[in-house]
Amino acid sequence: MPTTTQPVPSQRLPLSRERVLGCAVDLADESGIAALTIRSLAQSMGTKPMSLYYYVANKDEILDGIVDIVFGEIELPSPAGDWREQMQRRAHAMRAALRRHPWAVGLLESRSSPGPATLRHHEATLGTLRAAGFSIQMTAHAYALLDSYIYGFALQEAALPFNGRDTAAEITAPIVERFSTGQYPRMMEIAAEHVLKPGYDFGDEFDFGLDLILDGLSRSIPVDGGDKQRHPAECEQIDG
Repeated sequence: MPTTTQPVPSQRLPLSRERVLGCAVDLADESGIAALTIRSLAQSMGTKPMSLYYYVANKDEILDGIVDIVFGEIELPSPAGDWREQMQRRAHAMRAALRRHPWAVGLLESRSSPGPATLRHHEATLGTLRAAGFSIQMTAHAYALLDSYIYGFALQEAALPFNGRDTAAEITAPIVERFSTGQYPRMMEIAAEHVLKPGYDFGDEFDFGLDLILDGLSRSIPVDGGDKQRHPAECEQIDG
């Protein structure tokens, strides 16, 4: 008699805190942070909501965990390296992480129970700025300024209707047609001479702005290890 082989059910991966949080990141990436609930997460994992409570107490703990995962993806700056290069690398790594996880832009600094990766990131960044010679006050100013720029740029970049090099022309062409009346000569000028040029990528603006910020911050590092700090006006006199 012919034998029939019964299908072998696929093995379900065991639950763990790491898997729960990893699936939460995947769900937020795919559907947005508003779609992330205990129920939707359990459904995406093929389990029941009550099964997840063994690993995470509530949604706040999930948010704490997934924010920590994002911070863990960002390369840590090193106090032993050149501070400017380290801040550039950090900025690019953070921007890349926020492009992978756009839902995280408004969450990275929102958690009252930061995880270990979050704390390591902040400590390494502060340590790099202090090792460069910034005062405590200027370290706080520099950190706030850099993060405000990175988060703001990531937010604006995520909201644009085009993405990448040579993608703006197709989207903005209907808008540019409205400039032909002559009412908006400066907007027409920028569009024709910059935005619609071959090779345009809004992302290129990131380095331009970052360099300006780093140039300004560098003038606040004390000169010769003393208490006096360099300000823009003083630098102009020295350089001149």
